[in-house]
Amino acid sequence: MFVHTVFDVIAWLAGGLAAWWVSRRKWLSDRVETRSVRTHPGYFIALALGAMGGALLFGSLNMGLAGRWELGHSIAGAIAGGAAAVELFKLARGISGSTGGQFVAPLAAGIAVGRFGCFFAGLPDYTYGTPTTLPWGVDFGDGIPRHPVQLYESAAMAGFLVLYLWEISRGSELFLRQGFYLFVGWYAVQRFAWEFLKPYPDVLGPFNIFHIVCACLFVYSLFMMSRPHELRAAI
Repeated sequence: MFVHTVFDVIAWLAGGLAAWWVSRRKWLSDRVETRSVRTHPGYFIALALGAMGGALLFGSLNMGLAGRWELGHSIAGAIAGGAAAVELFKLARGISGSTGGQFVAPLAAGIAVGRFGCFFAGLPDYTYGTPTTLPWGVDFGDGIPRHPVQLYESAAMAGFLVLYLWEISRGSELFLRQGFYLFVGWYAVQRFAWEFLKPYPDVLGPFNIFHIVCACLFVYSLFMMSRPHELRAAI
């Protein structure tokens, strides 16, 4: 799993570079971030605990359902857990606006790069796709060409990152105000699609646990974008 760790480090660096790019453009930084929230320690404690809890809960649950009783982690679970924890924190503080804009570029960049680590980790990572006869099928070592779903997701998130950076550089009100929810919605849609190409166990009809998580994330993104996003209280 050394190669996975290498790409995890590169993913963190890519995320940091994307965050730096936004922060260097002060007028963008001021628009996509909420200073009073981002400096409050409780905000990041809630975010960290929620993200870690969600990642471990859904990752391990999926492994257990597949009969592999070991600790797992999940990006989808981390996003869901982090979002839920932050929304509870905001509710307790009387905050109604979006505070996740500062994380959009780092998350999109990190996922786009990090999925290469999953790809090169092969079968032990349990993120490979179902068998395929398509010419780009990849043999991960068991002699069976499979969908490289890790690369599908990487390409989808890299495309979103390019669009997001382009739109905020143009001053798009939609992406500046609702960027985080657009990110969550797009992540949910593309991940939902790729889940049909994974060998994970079904839990509800043809849907696995991550189908359900992504459906909830998509509903969350639509609901939040339908609400006014001016901050009505500051910490």
